[in-house]
Amino acid sequence: MDIVHDRAVGMDISKRDAKVCLRVPGKRAGTFTTTVTSWGATTSQILALRDFLEAEHVSTVVMEATSDYWKPFFYLLEETLPVVLVNAKAARNIPGRKTDVSDAAWLAQLAAHGLLRASFIPPEPIRELRDLTRTRSIAIRDRTREIQRLEKFLEGSGIKLSSVVSDLTGVSSRAMLEALINGERDPQILAGLARGTLKSKIPELVDALTGRFKEHHAFMARLHLDQIDAQSRSIDALTERIEEAMSPFRAAREFLATIPGVSQRVAEVIIAETGADMTVFETPGRLASWAGVCPGSNESAGRIKSAHILPGNKYLKAALGTAALSASRSKNTYLAAKYRRIAARRGPMKAIVALQHSILTAVWHVLADGECYADPGPDHYTRLDPAKARNKAINKLKSLGYNVTITPGTAA
Repeated sequence: MDIVHDRAVGMDISKRDAKVCLRVPGKRAGTFTTTVTSWGATTSQILALRDFLEAEHVSTVVMEATSDYWKPFFYLLEETLPVVLVNAKAARNIPGRKTDVSDAAWLAQLAAHGLLRASFIPPEPIRELRDLTRTRSIAIRDRTREIQRLEKFLEGSGIKLSSVVSDLTGVSSRAMLEALINGERDPQILAGLARGTLKSKIPELVDALTGRFKEHHAFMARLHLDQIDAQSRSIDALTERIEEAMSPFRAAREFLATIPGVSQRVAEVIIAETGADMTVFETPGRLASWAGVCPGSNESAGRIKSAHILPGNKYLKAALGTAALSASRSKNTYLAAKYRRIAARRGPMKAIVALQHSILTAVWHVLADGECYADPGPDHYTRLDPAKARNKAINKLKSLGYNVTITPGTAA
């Protein structure tokens, strides 16, 4: 097998140190020698390692993506050396011979022959934006869980407010909860705090607010509400910071927001996770494969063993799932028509995944071309094959017991 890199390095990284295997040409032609050394994971040790590798004139450095321990090594070494981060699954060692030292030597050997594919590591501005959007996603999830905890806790006091209101943190329900915590127990007075359209549900609110709300419940409800408020403040701060970090990508965000189902928040996640540079992904299929919204390939002897979607990028898939659900409920769009078409044959879950793939394909074209999304229209499939659509409609009417006669209409 051809040698691509004469001087290659493989690194097996742990929390405290890294095993570094240096593979260089030997004294005789066609031979190679390997040397494995240990280096600490502190910044000073990594900088010393960088100086050592520079002195050895290495042409590639390969490391596995192990938890987050690779980050200090990658970020410091990439400044002066050609560093490649690879998926541990793609660089798996032979079972029974797996140690930190042998893993480093195996990575160096694979790197020398150019057998490893680099993982996508975005530039620093995108990495910072990604940190912000991921932290906001986690904060939103935590706030939702805290609201659910509050709802479950209120059940124990007999307060069934969530059975009447749609949002426990809304203006009306929040005023009622604050009054309960402050000692008000009269259901009529509490229901009178309703605002807007909720006023029409005062009788139901009176029943829902009749319970056994005691001092203990007030203390616990106060804790839950304080947690919800703290998380809301964090989300607001993160959103403000994201808006600043989005300054170079606002045009891309506007383009993405023209895709049905893609909100501003979803567009920000897409930009943070993909980097908004589609030259990294040669085709829409490459992007869909990296994101994990297309079938996997596992075929042997002519038999397809599995076609399940791959794990991919969980933050991007979550955002695409939100966009797909929203697009499936939209009116007069191609994506909604596609959802109904697939859901009728394959079920709603497969239809949602198909919509994720279609949205991501649209994302690739929108970002690559720098243009707004052009919707093919809800009648796309009818225009694609009018004869098939006509025959399907005729057969459906016949199955219902009708005699169908077709008369060509006049052109408009």
